[in-house]
Amino acid sequence: MEATGMDIAEDLIRDLLREQHPDLADRPLKLGARGWDNQVWRLGDDLAVRMPWATQSADALLRKEHTWLPILAPRLPLPIPVPQRLGEPSERFPRPWLVTTWVPGEPADRAPATRATDAAVTLAAFLTALHRPAPDRAPAGRDRGGPLADTEEPFTQGLASAAERGLIRDPDAVRAVWENAAAAPGWAGPSLWLHGDLHPANVLTTNGTFSGVIDFGDLFAGDPACDLAAAWILLPDGAADLFHETYRPTPDTATLRRARGWAVLRSIGGIHIGDAGVHGRPGGKPTWGPPAQASLRRLTASVDQ
Repeated sequence: MEATGMDIAEDLIRDLLREQHPDLADRPLKLGARGWDNQVWRLGDDLAVRMPWATQSADALLRKEHTWLPILAPRLPLPIPVPQRLGEPSERFPRPWLVTTWVPGEPADRAPATRATDAAVTLAAFLTALHRPAPDRAPAGRDRGGPLADTEEPFTQGLASAAERGLIRDPDAVRAVWENAAAAPGWAGPSLWLHGDLHPANVLTTNGTFSGVIDFGDLFAGDPACDLAAAWILLPDGAADLFHETYRPTPDTATLRRARGWAVLRSIGGIHIGDAGVHGRPGGKPTWGPPAQASLRRLTASVDQ
C-alpha cells in the first residue's frame, strides 16, 4: 500500500465543511471506517464523508465515483453511496473529498450472510442490474480485468507465501483451481460495468442477507468474471448454484472458470490481510481471514464446478 501519512481528524473535516459546504457543517460527525484508500465518516443520519488518506491513487478513485455513481445508482436494486457534494482541494486539505449518502448495514466480514437463498437471489439481482455494457469512456481496471494468466506472478508469490506461513493446507489444490481458470477462453462480449472489488468488507448485511454495496473506487468496465467471483467469496455454503441460476444472462462455463480464478486471487489476498491483522502487522484486518478461508474451501472442493 502506497501510504501517504495523511492525518484525518474530526476538526479537519468540520473545517472543510464550513469552508465549502457550510449547510452541512453542524451535523454530528463520527468515524465509520478506515479503508485502504479512504476514511469514511458518518455525517448526521443519512450522509457520509469520504476522505482520501492512505494512497495517492485515492484522489482519482473519488473523482471517478463522483462522475459515475449518480448515473449507475438509479438502476441498482441495493443502496450504494451516491455522491452528493464534491470537496475540492484547498490550502487546508490539498486533496478532493466526497459527501455521499450513508448506506446502513454491517460489513459482511463481520456479519456474514446467513440466509443463503435470499442472499444468492439478492446478489444475482444486483450484479444483473450492474453488468450492462459500459460506454467507451468508462474507466479501466487498475490491477484486474485483463487476462487471468497475467496474474500468474502475484498468484504464485501469494500462494507460496501463504503456504510457507501454514495458512493454506493444500496449495496444490488451490493452484489447480487457478490453472483451470487461467486456461479458460477469454471474455468475448462487450465491456460491462463492474464493481471490481466485491470482498466482504465492501458488501453490507442486515438480518442475514445483503443490504448494500459500498466502495466503488475500483469501478471499471470489463469481463464480468471479476465480479462473479463474489458467489464463492460472499455467499454461504451451497448458495453459488442458485446465484448462477438467477443471474442473467446465465454465465457460460468459461466465464465461471475465470470467475473461480479471480475468487482464488481475492481469497489468497484476504488470507494474508487476515493473518497480518491477527499478528498486528500494518494493513492487517483479522476479520478478513475467516471468509477468505471459507472461500478457498468452497473453491477447492471441486475444480470442475
